Amino acid sequence: MGVKLTDIIPEEAVQKVSLEDLRSKAIALDAYNILYQFITIIRGPDGKPLMDRHGKITSHLNGLFFRTINFIKAGVKPIFVYDGKPPELKKRELEKRFEKRVEAAELYRKALEEGLIEEARKYAQQATIVDEFVVESSKKLLRLMGLPVIQAPSEGEAQAAYLAKRGDAYASGSQDFDSLLFGSPRLVRNLSIVGKRKLPGRKEYVEVEPEIIHLDKLLKTLNITIEQLIDVAILVGTDYCEGVKGIGPKKALKLIKEHGSIERVLKILNVQLDVDPQIVKNIYLNPEVTSSYTIKWEEPDYDGILDMLCNEHDFSEERVKKALNELKEVLREEKGKTSLDAWF
Repeated sequence: MGVKLTDIIPEEAVQKVSLEDLRSKAIALDAYNILYQFITIIRGPDGKPLMDRHGKITSHLNGLFFRTINFIKAGVKPIFVYDGKPPELKKRELEKRFEKRVEAAELYRKALEEGLIEEARKYAQQATIVDEFVVESSKKLLRLMGLPVIQAPSEGEAQAAYLAKRGDAYASGSQDFDSLLFGSPRLVRNLSIVGKRKLPGRKEYVEVEPEIIHLDKLLKTLNITIEQLIDVAILVGTDYCEGVKGIGPKKALKLIKEHGSIERVLKILNVQLDVDPQIVKNIYLNPEVTSSYTIKWEEPDYDGILDMLCNEHDFSEERVKKALNELKEVLREEKGKTSLDAWF
């Protein structure tokens, strides 16, 4: 879900870009974030995700395959980072999310029975679950496509931020702002949802474009430190604590700037959090990450991709072959270059 900081992100810290502006740049993508997006968005009118003949969900494979080819055609070099074991403090939040998804699944079933199609689709999206099959099948496809897959020991966003801080990636890629709290110098948003998107609950569409949030500009414009940004997030509520009821990002920022730290704010407000804020701060400032990873883009296994998508999961052979031919052509052009931005 991520922390809600949208209302305090200043325009000065946000750079609107196109996919082509990210050419030759490695982006460390929060894989789980992207998988949730694809399974949530790629559904039929009644809310059912795409499935193969065995009843296995394939929405994520559809999204990953075609969207990633778009990345590669634009020259973007994706690195997919997967979550590992969540911090203990996050388990309670994960349990809450699971309960909400179970409730949404029941509401979805009832809406379908009553013929309430729009309601059904809404509840179906809320019931989205990324299970072991979704994770493992996505990893298999990405590896067949020759793309680097990194398994984080804990939070994927922390590992992605670590890659960006080390210079092994240009930026983190996620819809959530947590990457900034983990210290990523740049956060690229909207990569997996570029294009026209329907506004929730409305019959209107907006054009979604990628944007880069620069951490240094964000902190400079807000006139706070990274520690204080984390304090703001804790007051609002994160995956590791509930925050203070009635305090949104704007109020939280005002309080932290006036009093300097979350400890002083809590003392003045005479409230206590459900968790020691110092423990939450430490998760962001000293996350569990690994330096044992390999980043290498390789020639795709075209036959393997075709077999997986078409023979195993019933994708249109014509459509997949067309996309693979486009991918071959793009990579052939990249390999023919002598400049440093050659793909391999």
